[in-house]
Amino acid sequence: MTQRPQQYRFHQGQKVLPFAASEYEARLGGLRALMDAAGVEAVVLTSMHNIAYYSGFLYCSFGRPYALVVTATEDVTISAGIDAAQPWRRCHGDNITYTDWQRDNYWRAILSVTGPGKVIGYEGDHLTLLQSSKLESFLKPSKTVDIAPATMTQRMHKSAAEIALIKHGAAVADVGGFAIHDAVRAGAREIDVAMAGRDAMEMEIAKRFPEAEYRDTWVWFQSGINTDGAHNPVTARELQVGDILSLNTFPMISGYYTALERTMFVREVDPASLKIWEANVAAHEYGMSLLKPGASCAEITARINDFFAERDLLQYRTFGYGHSFGVLSHYYGREAGLELREDIDTVLEPGMVISMEPMLTIADDKPGAGGYREHDILVITEDGNEDITKYPYGPEFNVVG
Repeated sequence: MTQRPQQYRFHQGQKVLPFAASEYEARLGGLRALMDAAGVEAVVLTSMHNIAYYSGFLYCSFGRPYALVVTATEDVTISAGIDAAQPWRRCHGDNITYTDWQRDNYWRAILSVTGPGKVIGYEGDHLTLLQSSKLESFLKPSKTVDIAPATMTQRMHKSAAEIALIKHGAAVADVGGFAIHDAVRAGAREIDVAMAGRDAMEMEIAKRFPEAEYRDTWVWFQSGINTDGAHNPVTARELQVGDILSLNTFPMISGYYTALERTMFVREVDPASLKIWEANVAAHEYGMSLLKPGASCAEITARINDFFAERDLLQYRTFGYGHSFGVLSHYYGREAGLELREDIDTVLEPGMVISMEPMLTIADDKPGAGGYREHDILVITEDGNEDITKYPYGPEFNVVG
């Protein structure tokens, strides 16, 4: 019987990455400094966000595990045979393909890079119990160290190249917003309007980034009662005159998420709704004014809470007021240390990117029923912030159809 390989290298085509090689070398340099500080000899990254951040490769799991192994001298992505050479073309550094011929060839490929008995860094917020037991069995580490919190802190501080890409993403989100603005009319379905926004964004991404891979861009366009939750999926509900709407565009560019979110109304807005809407817009503007270096997430949150409480609206707030941007999506990634919540003490610094997105949800049996949300993306600068969202907010522009 022919002996089939456990792993091999399949390298063909030219490498195409979102950033220059120097960007990835700088990120890996930062990771290796973290490894040195923690006494870690090899890191086994398994999450989509960290693998994409340090290598440029954004995997499609489909039930198969992936990894990026980083040592003092090597950075190697580990990918499944079904992907052929695409992971190598889309990653910085080396790539090993593992085969399906024998179970756990994935871990044998990782072992070929780390060697046995090393101090291994892992992602405690991603590695499953099953894969954790296999890490112990195959790598036989002398010690394991959860490296996830340190990598999150590194990702929170954006490079100039990252900020440039995020600005492109914000501009693409605006393009989707204007397409939705034009598509809103009584009788249109949520799905019809959502498709107009998504198609416009995908075309714009292809124009701006002709060598990129195109995937995962989406729209949540909600109407009426469907606006009560920030993440409610699109339906086929038909828009009616007087409906509250929630516009949410989410372009994805090489794993980088950006967003535009706006309250809208179909053709007319009643007085009770207008009062809530204007209060939320005021909170949005106030919140953006607080995003400055030296301010803590908890402090900003407390001040916006006071703003709403003074207007007897705080009880209608449903979640935090903003979050970090970078390599993340609705199904992977999170920089939980940079969220505008009461329990986050992180202090804002230049180079961080964060949203301001207050939301009030009024129950369906009350005047002004619906979910009100405005959302801008802001880059923290040396003396304040730069708002990179340009689509207008408020009643003057967003009573449409």
